[in-house]
Amino acid sequence: MTTFGSRVWSRVDKICRFMPIVINTVLVFSITAEVSYLVVVEAPREPEQQKSEWSAVWKSVHLFCQYFMLGNITWNASLFLKTNPSIRGVFLAGEGVGQGWRYCYTCETHTPPRCSHCYDCNVCVLRRDHHCVFFGQCVGFRNYRYFLSCLLFMWSGLLYAVVMNAEVFIVILKEGVTLHSVMLLFVPWIMLVSGQVTAQAFAFAFIADTCVIGFLLVAAFLFFHVGLMLRGQTTREWYSNRRPYSLGLLGNVREYLGVRWYLCWLSPLIPSPLPGDGINFLVTGALEPAGSTASL
Repeated sequence: MTTFGSRVWSRVDKICRFMPIVINTVLVFSITAEVSYLVVVEAPREPEQQKSEWSAVWKSVHLFCQYFMLGNITWNASLFLKTNPSIRGVFLAGEGVGQGWRYCYTCETHTPPRCSHCYDCNVCVLRRDHHCVFFGQCVGFRNYRYFLSCLLFMWSGLLYAVVMNAEVFIVILKEGVTLHSVMLLFVPWIMLVSGQVTAQAFAFAFIADTCVIGFLLVAAFLFFHVGLMLRGQTTREWYSNRRPYSLGLLGNVREYLGVRWYLCWLSPLIPSPLPGDGINFLVTGALEPAGSTASL
């Protein structure tokens, strides 16, 4: 009985780990399809403009920008998931155990500075920032570039989608702020189930709401992590208000994005080798907060 229960729980756990990835993928492609429909079918709305040469150029430019952002989102996300940020395969035995090193009793090995154990991934991660629940993987030394680039293009893509969905909000609110329009904006599911709106109206309202909420959420994550990168901090170091490894503005950007930091954000296919190894870091400040005692 215990074995059967363990197997069931293991399968449920695996499904739950992949569920955020599936949901994010469905939302990204649903938003892309909806915006493509708005560009190709709905805009421009004037009959004279729809037949003009400018209309074809306008649509081509919009579709190119849209699928350029989609390609960068999916490719960066794929490389983020494929890049292993952990200490697996990293030779640590020959490194000198010094200041900042700790012993992980779970992994049964000494770990370098800025490395910490993730109980979701069940392994220590080099320069671990946090465990991303949306991707089901830790953000660390090797995959931080892809994580940040994915956030950047998700933010720009959602901003674009919000602007393109402005017409949807105008149509919903064209009769004024009524109970019907407010409920369609905030609880479109109830309006669909109760038969107050069509499936098409629900889809447009739901995706428009998702774009706004997603844009605000991604913007918060993006600007927070850009700030951490510029300060040379991980989330854990930010919590304890420490900057022991800051190399200055340009040095921090190079440390996180690589030697081609000025180009690598354009495409994940542009190689940008990281200057460090994720094990040794130049100490430029106090390793522990003032007044605290280092604990092993």
